[in-house]
Amino acid sequence: MHPPEDDRTSDLVFKPPASPILEAVLQNARNQKYLGKRMDAAGSRIDTARLGDIVRHGPVLEALREEPLDRREIEARLDVSRATSHRLTKWLDEQGFVEKVDSRFQLTGHGEAVTDEVLRFEANVSAVHRMGPLLDMICPHHAEFAIEPMVDATVTVAEPEDPYRPIERFISLVSESETFRGFNTTHMAPLSLGEFYHQIFDATESEIIHPPHIVEKLSDTYPARTGEAIDRGQFTLRTREKLPYGLALFDERVGIGGYDDETGLMQAFVDTDSPLAREWAERVYASIKADSTPFDNSGDR
Repeated sequence: MHPPEDDRTSDLVFKPPASPILEAVLQNARNQKYLGKRMDAAGSRIDTARLGDIVRHGPVLEALREEPLDRREIEARLDVSRATSHRLTKWLDEQGFVEKVDSRFQLTGHGEAVTDEVLRFEANVSAVHRMGPLLDMICPHHAEFAIEPMVDATVTVAEPEDPYRPIERFISLVSESETFRGFNTTHMAPLSLGEFYHQIFDATESEIIHPPHIVEKLSDTYPARTGEAIDRGQFTLRTREKLPYGLALFDERVGIGGYDDETGLMQAFVDTDSPLAREWAERVYASIKADSTPFDNSGDR
């Protein structure tokens, strides 16, 4: 979903304090688009060939990050020849990434820091590739979205032969939870899926934030059940004009959904039980909720 340039949702009104780790991740996400200019200004761009060499040496760096190894152990660990292990360790030594102690190669402080960044780069790029279908749909201007908390996420994508895979994954997580909170630019699930709405009206303690026109459609489709669930305190419905994407908070996991603008069907759903992702999702949800309005359909009953 790509809103017009002047329809940005990144300026959330209320931002609960985050842990130092999450705040660092979010600040990094906000600053990424400026990093190139900052490196140019500082004259600190690394030669692309050397950068490629560092990434290519990632496997041996990772092996040495676990423990110091001699050359034979490197050969066995990486399944490489003696000549290759010699070439690898020679290059690492020339870069100052390793030192030889008691016949074993161990990372220097410089080497450890470089290894950590290589592993972080690989994890984030891998996550971006897996989350590609979602990232193509969600609002690109939402400053509070970060990849790093989602590196181990489960990614469910709609396929031509199975277009309902993402929504089925989403519904299964709702059914497994005693509580559910979320916001979305469209319906959480097609209004025709009565089983899902039975779940949020009668079984799961739910709080949902939608744009006003989506709330009206939901209330018009299930007028009696919506009102009854609200009156019982089982279901809370709120409205907000602008929303960045679909966010879901279950008992154990959090998820993000991307929807097709024309069909309204969920095309990709990414979910994880990462504590960092949970903290991020709680922060974003609190920000959106603080700028939303409770829905009161008492006049329609």
